[in-house]
Amino acid sequence: MVWKKGESGNPIGKPAGARNKATVMVTAIMERGAREITEAVVGLAKEGDLSAARLVLERLVPPAKERPICLSLPDTSTADGIAQAQNVILQAVAAGDLLPGEGSTLAGIVEARRKAVETLELEQRITALEEKK
Repeated sequence: MVWKKGESGNPIGKPAGARNKATVMVTAIMERGAREITEAVVGLAKEGDLSAARLVLERLVPPAKERPICLSLPDTSTADGIAQAQNVILQAVAAGDLLPGEGSTLAGIVEARRKAVETLELEQRITALEEKK
């Protein structure tokens, strides 16, 4: 049967969770030899094969995407405190205590705090002006 353009021979589609036959076959083969493969790779790593060692380490300890940061920042409830906090972050990046991406993330958090403080101050000013009238 010839299908028209845009018409599917299987309008329902592949069932959820269905796997490709080749993938199922390769997975089954790997699972049967998983122990032996693992032991062989670990053995090669112990013998000094750096590629095997890297493979083992990458599986045991995945690369960290983020790390905890301990940085003392001043109180950020005022514009002056926020400026001081940004300076502390800049100095930490310049000294190599923080990676540039970490500094950027922290600076973004402090910037969000600045906007919140600014919004609060504007709200207080508007309220005060309305009460005067």
